[in-house]
Amino acid sequence: MAEPIVFELNEEYIELIKLLKFLGVASSGVEAKMLVDSGEVTVDGIKEDKKRRKIKKGMKVICQGQSIFIK
Repeated sequence: MAEPIVFELNEEYIELIKLLKFLGVASSGVEAKMLVDSGEVTVDGIKEDKKRRKIKKGMKVICQGQSIFIK
């Protein structure tokens, strides 16, 4: 399993697909959308289907076994 990523958020929020692309979990925006559509992304333990979900400090995202903690 990959080391957890701690992402320091400097704004109010970041959209889910932008987060996945920025961190390299998805190689492109299209791939990020496909990961969400296929049910491979959870936010705080719940399967997420909103590609533009606002991810805020304190949330935990998991995609393909990669944990991302938002700080």
